Parts: sequence; structure tokens; C-alpha cells
Amino acid sequence: MSLLPRTAEEFSSAEYWERFFKKRGEKAFEWYGDYNKLCGVLHKYIKVQDKVLVVGCGNSELSEQMYDVGYKHLTNIDISETVVNHMNQRNAERRPGLTFQQMDATQTPYEEASYQAALDKGTLDAMASEEEGALARNMLTEVARVLSVGGRYVCVTLAQESVIKLAVDRFVQLGWAVRLHCLQEENRSVEDSFALPVFVLVCTKFRQPMPMPILEMCLGEDGAPTRLTQVSDLLSAVREHQAYSVLKKRLRTSTDASSNLSLTLSHTKTGLPRYTLTVQDCPLGAKVPRSNQFAIFIVPQGSETAWLYSSSEGRRQLAASANFRRLVIVAMHRNQEYTDMQDVQSELSPMVMDLAPPGMPANQQVPFLSVGGDLGWREEVSRGVSELSGEYCVENVKGEDGELYRRLVFLSNAALVQSESRLVPSNTASGHKKKSKKKAKPTTAPSTSSTSLSVDSGFLCCAHHEVMVAGLTMLGVGTPQNKDVPVSVLLVGLGGGGLPQFLRDFVPNVTVEVVELDPVVMQVANEWFGFRPDDRLTVTLGDGLERICALEKEGGRLFDVIMFDVDNKDSTVGMSCPPAAFVETSILQKVRSLLTPRGIFTLNLVCRDSVLRKSVLERVSAVFPTIISRKIEGEVNEVLLCSHGENGTSKAATILPSLNQAGKSLQSALYSNRTGPKSSPHIDIAELLKDLKIE
Repeated sequence: MSLLPRTAEEFSSAEYWERFFKKRGEKAFEWYGDYNKLCGVLHKYIKVQDKVLVVGCGNSELSEQMYDVGYKHLTNIDISETVVNHMNQRNAERRPGLTFQQMDATQTPYEEASYQAALDKGTLDAMASEEEGALARNMLTEVARVLSVGGRYVCVTLAQESVIKLAVDRFVQLGWAVRLHCLQEENRSVEDSFALPVFVLVCTKFRQPMPMPILEMCLGEDGAPTRLTQVSDLLSAVREHQAYSVLKKRLRTSTDASSNLSLTLSHTKTGLPRYTLTVQDCPLGAKVPRSNQFAIFIVPQGSETAWLYSSSEGRRQLAASANFRRLVIVAMHRNQEYTDMQDVQSELSPMVMDLAPPGMPANQQVPFLSVGGDLGWREEVSRGVSELSGEYCVENVKGEDGELYRRLVFLSNAALVQSESRLVPSNTASGHKKKSKKKAKPTTAPSTSSTSLSVDSGFLCCAHHEVMVAGLTMLGVGTPQNKDVPVSVLLVGLGGGGLPQFLRDFVPNVTVEVVELDPVVMQVANEWFGFRPDDRLTVTLGDGLERICALEKEGGRLFDVIMFDVDNKDSTVGMSCPPAAFVETSILQKVRSLLTPRGIFTLNLVCRDSVLRKSVLERVSAVFPTIISRKIEGEVNEVLLCSHGENGTSKAATILPSLNQAGKSLQSALYSNRTGPKSSPHIDIAELLKDLKIE
């Protein structure tokens, strides 16, 4: 299986190419290659006996080299009389049959269909910038006129987007077949940012125009053609190859531990993403063994969202642990099949040396690393579309701890797990299995089928959910004086329903109302995450903000806990949870008015922008004087436990010492309130109450 690189760069911008052409200056033809580089593709499309019109020959040696290997029917034309005279003089004795004529390529005297091939090395690139492309279009029209049926226009180009679009649009309009070869670039001693590949555009004339466009892309001179449906797809493929070329050049010439260069490799035939590669270099000065130059680390399927692999800090930690000068971290994509580690290694090996650090010997062996030599396991069990959140999938994965998990992932942000629950065989239990940090022995796939698995309601996969539960100690839940006191919870954000079900199943005397905006999420929670509402756990479908406003307007109903656990769909904001509107002062005041005197407001905050975080904390503290926070290890998440009691800081200082004893009471209450002997809460309240911080 061959792979195509998929990356995005600025190769469609006019400014980029303006800088490029200034840089290449008088060395233009060096960028297009000589006969030795081009001969493979030239021989493929131009026969030795063909009558060939060489358009804009300039002083290139290409025609001379082709003549020397047997191409005796070459007609070379150029607009410059000086160039033509020079080339005729240079070849008069050695190549008497090689002629050069001074001529305008847009108006030639040759008869229609008098040539079997037209060869263009850089002329289209040069002419396309003149007269807003009119000159180039006229030249292509003239080429089309003089070529016979079956004839080919073979154009060596750097494929500036406006240039290649002009040519492809013209020949598609004429009903010709269009094929574009991307030739593998050689190492060049030039500025890195201009290390671009050369392309060869081949357009073939048919007797009758083709009713549907024939557009094909080939990697290398002999690469199998990939059929594309639209001109825009072809242009996109060109940009990706150009960007990949720049990336390779950059990686071959420098190392940068602070950079997180990445690229996605796609299946050649389907175009679907197959691998994402992220390059992580060790810091300069790091003590790395001479033999540890370069390695590839394969992330187990289903683990790509883990902090160690998905965050910059985690990848740096992984690279430091592996102790290689450069580590390429490979994530496998959903909806793709991978046989085994050997198969993955075979796929990736041809591209490995493209990403090697500078100075590494070409014959040095590159090790492939993984967790226990296992590819992991992933099984997609459902896929659908939400009008509010887009396409989603539900998948079962095997964690690095050997346990099975079910996840809900919205594909618009595939790196983020929306909801996760642990799975257990339906005939065993959800209890008696502790959280394990120990790596289990790898297995290819679980022996238990998906239909015989059920969700472990006593296991909270998300650490911030555990902290939100532990925050109930501020209410004294489980203490003797609160033994029979009811606890009312309003939770905004359902997800897979793991948190509200845990509250209902294990917190004594609790009632929970969940507000969920997306009915599809509710449906998924019911069908795939075992979510079952009842009289103690109800769901209101609608906007969380509107529900809070309505409750305040109605009056009379108060909650002991109000929890916000809702994500932000706007990726342009530096806060992915909650949406900004949820922490506006007016909403926070309404939340406060809906709390009982002892009530607490619990906020799952995910904010990468330090300035924005400070602003949020200022607004929250203006409404809730007492704020205790708990950072989630290895995550951006932090949970804010907010009380509207007076004397904020001093009160928080007195609360913290008392929480340890209250935590023991809550732990005991959770276990005592379990719904049956086979269902137990897997949560360590005492551990969760550590590292609390007064804001």
C-alpha cells in the first residue's frame, strides 16, 4: 500500500510565489532538472520517433541531451533572438539536425496536427504571470492546435497554483486527459523554504472530447495514478506534496525540541487519513547515546487522545523517556484496518528516512517502538450525525491498562473524547475491579464480543468527574448530621451519562436533573452507555442557559449543587469548557440565586489562555467568595468548587482541614449506598481531596 502525504501550507498564495521567483533568479532551469532527472517520465510519454515541438527552449541543455540519445525530430522555438542564435551556433557542428527558431509560441506557422508531442520546461510558469494569464492561455491554445490526436503536451513545472489551474482548466475544457507527476526532489544546497518538488503535467488529446474530466495524480515517474474527480482535488494534492517537501527539507537540516511538526498520511486510493506523524526532537545538549539517533513510536489504537501522546508536554516526556535524538510518534486513524505491527512497519518504512535528523547515516537501522509490541484494539460500534454537533462515532477500545472502554467522539474534534465508560462482561459485575496503573499483556482483540459487554456504572473514567463527586464533601454528604438530608443536583451537560448515573446510584438521598441541549447525545447515552433515567434522575432537553433563566424566573426551587460540565463548540476561543456565556456575571448570579444556603457551584474549567482564565476567575469570585480549585494531573482541566458563603478566603482556609474527615464519611456513604453487591463505586475520595488550592 502506498501513502500520500496530507499537509497544508501557503502554496496557493501569490506572496509565497513572488518570494520564490525572486529567490531562484537566474538559476531558473536548475530548479526543473536536467535530462537525467526527467528522462524517465519523458521516455514514458514521448517516443523517440515522435515529432516534438519544444516550446520556449531557452538555453537549456535538455534538447541537446534528448538529441544525443536518439530524439532527432525536435523543433525548438523561443521568443528571444539572442538565445536562438546562441543555441544554433553552439550546436551547428556537433548536432546539425537540431534546429532552433525565433518564434512567438502563441502564433506559430506550423500546420494543424503536425506534432506528436509538445515539450515545455518552465515556459508555462514564466508566461502565466504575463497579461493576467492571457499569454499562457494563447500559448496552450496554439499547442492544442499543432498537436495530433493522441499527442501530448508535456510540461515541466513547479506547479504554482494559479499556473497549474490555468492549464488544467484549459485542457479539461478541451476534453483532454490530464495527469500530473510529482517527481521526488533531490537534496539541493538552497534555502530550506524553497526546497520544492518538480511536477510534470501530461495532457493527452482525444479525437472526441471526453464527456467527464480525466484527472490523475502520480507520485514519481512510475507511480500508479490516483483518479481524482475535481480540479480542486488535484490542486489540493499539489499543495500537499509541496508542503511535505518543505517539511522534509526542514527536518533534514535542523532539530527543534520546541516544535511539533506533524503530517497526515492518507490511503492513496481512498484519500482517507491513515496515519498522523508528529516529530519530537530532544533538546539540544541532551545526553543521547550515539546509536540512539532516530526511532518511530506507534501509539496503540484508542490511546491517541491520552495526554502522553496528544499534548506537547506529554510527547516531550515520551521522547525524553525513549532517549532518542528524534522520535516520530505515529497515531493510527479510525475506520482503517491494521493487520499487525509488521504490516504497519512495512507501510511506514519507505518514508522513514525522509524524517530522519540531520547527519544520520542513510544505512542506520531505525527501530519501531510500541507499548508491549501491540497495536492496540479499536472497534467502531455506531456512527451517526447530530445537527448540533456534527458527525460522531461510538467505539470500543482497549486501554493500555488492558481494560475495555467505550467512547463517544465527535469527529469535528476527533482528538477529544467526549464521553468514556469502562466496559465489563454483562455476566460478571461492575464491581471488584480496581483502577490499575500496571500495563497489561497485549492482546490483539478482546475475547468478549461487544454485544455481551455492559457499562460499569461505578467507574468514572474522567478524573474531573471524580473531583466533582469529591466536592460533595463541602456539603457534608455522608456525615452523621446529614444522614437523611436530601441532596438536589442540577447538572448541565449529559455526555454519556456516567456522572449523573454515578450520583444517582451511589450518593444517598440524591435527586439529579440533567440539562442536555443535543437530543442525539441523549439517544447515544441511552443506546450505548446504559443511561437509564428514573424518578431520581431526570433529563430536560434544551439549552442550559435557558433552563437556568427559567428556573430563576419560576422561583421556589433551589439546588444543593449546580454543576457545569458542558463543552464549547467554538474552537477559536482559548476556553474549550464551558462556553463563554456560561461564565458571564449575569448567569453566575442566577446560579447563585438557585443554590440553597449551603449550596455549591461546581465548574469544569478547561482554559489554555491564561489571560482568559484570570478573567473567568475574577468574575466567578465576584459572585462566589469561596473558591477551591483542583487541577487534573496531565490535563488542562481544573475543577472549581465555589461557595457563596461570606469571608471567602478565611472560610476556605477553615474548610480545607475539615474536608479530610468529611471525605471519609462520603467514601463510606458511597459504598453503603451501592445498588447491589455487584456494583461498587471505584473512587478514592481521600486521594482526590489532596492538592486542593484556595483561589
